[in-house]
Amino acid sequence: MTPVRIFISSVQKEFADERRVLFDYIRSDPLLRRFYDVFLFEDLPASGRRPDETYLAEVDRCGVYLCLLGNEYGRADTDGRSPTEREFDRAAAGGKERLVFVKGNDDSVRDPRVLALLRNVDSQLIRRRFGSVPELTAVIYASLVEHLDRTGALRTRPFDASACADATLDDISQEKVGEFLSRAQQSRGYALSPNTPVRKALAHLNLLDGSLPNNAAVLLFGKQPQRFLASSEVKCLHFHGTVVGKPIPSYQIYKGTVFELVDQSLDFVLSKIARSIGTRAEGPTAPATYEVPPEAVGEAIVNAVAHRDYASNASVQVMLFSDRLEVWNPGQLPPSLSPEALRVPHPSIPRNPLIAEPLFLTRYIEKAGTGTLDMIEQCTRAGLPPPEFRQNGQQFVQVLWRPGRDRVIGAKTGDLVGTKLGLSGDQVEVLRTCMAETSISELMDIAGRTNRTKFRNSVLKPLMQAGLIEMTIPDRPRSGNQKYRVTERGRALLAGRDTP
Repeated sequence: MTPVRIFISSVQKEFADERRVLFDYIRSDPLLRRFYDVFLFEDLPASGRRPDETYLAEVDRCGVYLCLLGNEYGRADTDGRSPTEREFDRAAAGGKERLVFVKGNDDSVRDPRVLALLRNVDSQLIRRRFGSVPELTAVIYASLVEHLDRTGALRTRPFDASACADATLDDISQEKVGEFLSRAQQSRGYALSPNTPVRKALAHLNLLDGSLPNNAAVLLFGKQPQRFLASSEVKCLHFHGTVVGKPIPSYQIYKGTVFELVDQSLDFVLSKIARSIGTRAEGPTAPATYEVPPEAVGEAIVNAVAHRDYASNASVQVMLFSDRLEVWNPGQLPPSLSPEALRVPHPSIPRNPLIAEPLFLTRYIEKAGTGTLDMIEQCTRAGLPPPEFRQNGQQFVQVLWRPGRDRVIGAKTGDLVGTKLGLSGDQVEVLRTCMAETSISELMDIAGRTNRTKFRNSVLKPLMQAGLIEMTIPDRPRSGNQKYRVTERGRALLAGRDTP
């Protein structure tokens, strides 16, 4: 089918950023670009025609008139009317589909002529407000999907906008909606109060399909999301080695809302990796430093949950190995993005815009295409190799490296290897594993040993004597709660730095 032309009307100077973002967003979104093309007046080459003749002719050609109104009225012509108002009237006269979006809530700062135009708009159609560019893209996405659905262009609605089968408003948690609104108000100055009724809040967030909650609503605020969308759970696994294998020391399947899944999965990883506690020299609370930046771990997990393909029966998997963290999610990158493109500045193209918007409002994401760049910077600053991104069939994979992956100290054999400290392969594996506090039983499983005394004397004791690992309860060596952890010297060895 021939794409429907969208004419973006606004005061160009006031909305320069929004106009360009909308142009790029609609042309990049996998769904919208199939049905729409976008016209921007500023992209036209110079010609001998008068500007007013040109833009009015483009209004006549468009199928959807999209208007942005703010505080400025724009330059008026001899009749006292701005280009935006003339375009609006032309679209009305031509029976065009008109979508009007108003920036901000403070009408007292608007030009009186804008207020008059708003009154004219209100007498003819329903307008929507927005406060930021991400809010604007979300509300426009919902409006254009509704337009496609109403005109019969869509045989099925996008997943996030479609009614969740068998779900009603009774399946949405008022408490979770209230908690979200409170956080959104604190984080982004969101307009709705925490006491807003569920139906009104969902309508404001474009989370209703008619009178029913859509899939995004259930995933974000459902009392039991997995009752309706079973594969939306997250599986978290911890392996002591570098490959998938049994036994699996720790395996959790998390259920809950999108927010809860991200929080639970992040806590799982942080509980398994090494953490060092600083001093209280600069404040009452001692700072904690993790071997992998928590911000990078959280970004990888929220990326997987927010941008996964929810039509797939596969679940997000978070797998922690001795040398790396892997986060897998079902789905492919948009055609306009590649794994390599994620390493340079790129546009934000959310697979599930109606899920991404509430995550943005609570600062789980920024919707600016900076998430992967932030991950790279955070890992590099921590002295780690940059994360890796790859498409593995129908799965997108993010890899964050743990310290010491580039330092080959020895092979996994019982013999001493030719390193400066003469460590055996088992000792190397124990040293890596002790980046997180680990019991002797777990360490023996990793090394495949059964004789506790021999293991303690031949593997653990030399590592402690070399100052590479230490007991967590040194004054009670035989405590049942005893665990072992790597020292600063051991950490330096794993990182490939010289040791004293």
